[in-house]
Amino acid sequence: MEYPIRPALAQAVPVVPHGPDWWYEPKFDGHRTILRRTKDTVILYARSGRVVTSHWMDLAVAAMQLPAGTTLDGEAVVWRNGRIDFAAAQSRAASSITRARALAAQHPASYAAWDVLEHPDYGQTTGLPYTDRRQLLLDLLHDIPPPIQAVPATDDRAVAVAWYEGLQEQGIEGIVCKKGTAGYPAGRRGWTKVRHADTEDALVVGYLGPRRRPHRLALAVGDEGGPIRLSARLNPVLAGRIGDALTAADVVGERRAEGETYTRVDSDLTVEVLAGSGRHGTLTVNRMR
Repeated sequence: MEYPIRPALAQAVPVVPHGPDWWYEPKFDGHRTILRRTKDTVILYARSGRVVTSHWMDLAVAAMQLPAGTTLDGEAVVWRNGRIDFAAAQSRAASSITRARALAAQHPASYAAWDVLEHPDYGQTTGLPYTDRRQLLLDLLHDIPPPIQAVPATDDRAVAVAWYEGLQEQGIEGIVCKKGTAGYPAGRRGWTKVRHADTEDALVVGYLGPRRRPHRLALAVGDEGGPIRLSARLNPVLAGRIGDALTAADVVGERRAEGETYTRVDSDLTVEVLAGSGRHGTLTVNRMR
């Protein structure tokens, strides 16, 4: 199996789908992370493929309990006051290594696993049906204590709708829907998702203005590798928060998009943009992701 893995993605839909063979999982509001247990250590990858082990060292230490040859797909989350705090997870992911360790001491992370991509006994499992992978995941994690746990899953649409309607206050941002007979759609939008907010995710690849308080962002919406778009002007509060998150990002030069020059950065910072806001104008940033 080649690393880093291109994780599976989900296409936004307006309602929870009906029909046979659908399985449903709560969508945790955290930081997408691939967790790999090798013979000697644990390596954590961000969605972009970047190694982020040092930012989630508490999870890496906990994952040493997994058998060698295990690779999981899931979400690094931080619980505060009984709910998932996305801002805390994003702050950790975007901070310096020293700051990340201080944040981990204050608010330890949890890992919500929803898939097994490599199994110590069966090797690569991405070609197996979701239901088979799900059972392998449950078996793997049966004797593994928190902070690593499997996400709930159901094939009952009524239960999924109840999750969607009742768990938002706990930080569950929606439902991910998967076909039980389907393999793992690496690098493709083979799943669907229903979210409370009508938004899309965008990767921050650069900024206009000063780093500490950028005026606008250069964004790759959806899949990485797509055309770079510029955001509308950021409000001052959001600009300050994003500036703080960009502090540890590496500057890799200057690029141009839509006729303007922006500072290019290597970062895992993502933001939410209003769905459709880029079709007839600049992208409107809603919040950090």
